[in-house]
Amino acid sequence: MVCLSRRPSRRPFTAAIALGVGLLGMVPSAPSLAAPAPEADADLDLAANPIVITADRPALEKYAAPQTAVGVTGATVMETQNVLDSEDALKYLPSLFLRKRNNGDTQAVLATRTWGVNSSARTLVYADDVLISALIANNNTIGAPRWGLVAPEEIERVDVLYGPYSAAYAGNSMGGVVQITTRTPEKLEADARQSEAVQSFGLYGTHKDLVTSQTSAHVGDRLGRFTWSLSANYQDSDSQPLSFVTNGKVPTGTSGTFLALNKTGAVADVVGASGLLHTQMTNAKLKLGYDLSPVWRLNYTLGYWQNDATSDVQTYLRDSTGAATFAGLSGFVGGKYSLWQSHLAQSVTLRSDSKGTWDAEVTASHYEMLDDIQRTPTGVTANGTGFSTAGRIARMDGTNWTNVDAKALWRTTPSNTVSAGLHADQYELVNPTYGTATWHGGSDQGQSLYSSGRGKTQTLALWAQDEWSFLPDWTAALGGRLERWQAFDGYNYSGGKGVQQPDTERGAFSPKATLTWTPTGDWHVTASFGEAYRFPTVSELYQLVQTGVTYTAPNANLKPEWVLSGELAIERSFTDGPFADGRVRLSLFQENTRDALIAQTAFLTGSTPVSYTVNVDEVRNRGVELAASQQDVLVKGLELSGSVTYVDSTILSDPNFASTTGTTATGKHVPYVPDWRVTLAATYRPDEQWAFTIAGRYSGKQYSTLDNTDSVAKVFGAFDSFLVADVHIDYKVLDNLTLDLGVDNLNDEKYFLYHPFPGRTFFGGLKVSL
Repeated sequence: MVCLSRRPSRRPFTAAIALGVGLLGMVPSAPSLAAPAPEADADLDLAANPIVITADRPALEKYAAPQTAVGVTGATVMETQNVLDSEDALKYLPSLFLRKRNNGDTQAVLATRTWGVNSSARTLVYADDVLISALIANNNTIGAPRWGLVAPEEIERVDVLYGPYSAAYAGNSMGGVVQITTRTPEKLEADARQSEAVQSFGLYGTHKDLVTSQTSAHVGDRLGRFTWSLSANYQDSDSQPLSFVTNGKVPTGTSGTFLALNKTGAVADVVGASGLLHTQMTNAKLKLGYDLSPVWRLNYTLGYWQNDATSDVQTYLRDSTGAATFAGLSGFVGGKYSLWQSHLAQSVTLRSDSKGTWDAEVTASHYEMLDDIQRTPTGVTANGTGFSTAGRIARMDGTNWTNVDAKALWRTTPSNTVSAGLHADQYELVNPTYGTATWHGGSDQGQSLYSSGRGKTQTLALWAQDEWSFLPDWTAALGGRLERWQAFDGYNYSGGKGVQQPDTERGAFSPKATLTWTPTGDWHVTASFGEAYRFPTVSELYQLVQTGVTYTAPNANLKPEWVLSGELAIERSFTDGPFADGRVRLSLFQENTRDALIAQTAFLTGSTPVSYTVNVDEVRNRGVELAASQQDVLVKGLELSGSVTYVDSTILSDPNFASTTGTTATGKHVPYVPDWRVTLAATYRPDEQWAFTIAGRYSGKQYSTLDNTDSVAKVFGAFDSFLVADVHIDYKVLDNLTLDLGVDNLNDEKYFLYHPFPGRTFFGGLKVSL
């Protein structure tokens, strides 16, 4: 890795776009692209399984991915799971956990084998090869993938690729890569779905029935070479409290306090609920496609997302007369706000799919926050439950990012495939906060600048990978990724003072290698190795803002994290005998990370949580994953799938850790990584009309502090172990009418992952198709 001190040039980003388009000029004309495709192994068609533990080889070739993969079809997801949001499709895949606090959560982050719920920038999520991950940040707020750009009903399949073993993906793939494929209409199709969810939440002094109502519709058609589809979704939802207001003692002259501790054992009496969020979300997507030839296809996608949200608080305190009161506690302030957001996403893709000698693809996408305005008061009244008239307005409109990818696939012989590509991106953060005399009305501009964080990052990458088969049973893949990253135009303002942050530039090369042995058609043994660099996001470097009830502090001196990752996977599929149509995989994996970028949340002043990011010298995550699936278990129509993952997650070195109590971080568990994760799902289909599913998810204890001092469970801010059971019934009333019912968290497990998570939730849905 090279660090340069000169001011970064802006030219590479523009040049990357031109070079990406120019890459197509090296591809032969359409006739030569139509050469016969290599035959695929018939026994690798895994679409019949509800959850398959290895993706089909054509999918892996498409994604230039030699590593371990899992997949599930969209039809199976809708038939066997309680689905309101597209990210629900990942719920039961091995080693994955979706941090979804409520239906319609805009902050649903995916946790993987080696990284936890605070690592949005350590996975890459694509929809039809267009990046929907928000690499503007690595957190649980603005960094969550833009799941709303995909409607659940349009999903054809989902594939998850584990680890940073493909040169085609940036170092953000250290946790994995999610590839969502949506269907392209071949004839007129239309469907509409109405879904309802009801949660009865009860904790401390909050007892509410919370309802989510969702209406969605999809229509599409093919007219000769032209295809189009339009989908729209409206969701109205109420969430459980996303946080609680705590205090170090019972406020004088009040009653109603619930005596409690915080996650580290200090007194943190619960005096109220916060973040009672009501959201009204609307999203719409238009997809257009045109077959330029039998080989080449042009696609354009336009997505619009809108969110109108209000957050409220509930005090448990009563004064001497029995009237509700805040007792002058400022902790209630952060949970009272309004939020208006409108975002626009666009993408253009030109790709060939000849499955012949050459294939190529160019993709460009842009995401723009048109409006993103949060208004909140600055204080509470001394008595009663009033808020100050004065407040603050936090804005992120103008924040945007652009990605461009160009890649080509050259099948030189039936046993050799060479792939290469170019990537360019730019992320821009615009995040001022203004003071205002009237937080609940008036201009969105505010009267005075209170704080500000802004800046940009750019990345330019060139990669290549060669996969070839040799001898009868061996396949090797070698690749590398060369990257140049820049951070510039960073600026922070707070307390009446502005700081122009220094520009930074880094270069890195990441080698990759995979070796696969296939002694028979039923056995696959794969060893993978990869280095990866994850560069700091623009928000980790420069963001200074309050998001909901959490404040974020920037760190412009962060270094990129370096990852050395390896995996040995042994897969066995069964084609006959008592385990026919069954599959099992055992994976041993280890990942060492230097200068790991780990976010911490601490209560630096009173009850106000502050999030900040630090470099941790070296951490290690190593473990084992066992995944299996089986059809027709004991009786015809009964399918089982499941996984067990154990991770030994350790901070090897952190000499810069500072503690006021004499604790140390070295030798402790890496924050947000549980030791155990288990999933198990059983689906019984007695006939073609009915499908009955019961599933369970377990996660072990997590820590959120570097020194693991957060040992108190079942309190606000803790990261608990949990075991939840889900059930789902799918009934095809008619060929074009489907009814589904279900329950998530059937056992009503009470647990926190910092936030309190949903209790028992009932689902019902009715879908009508053309």
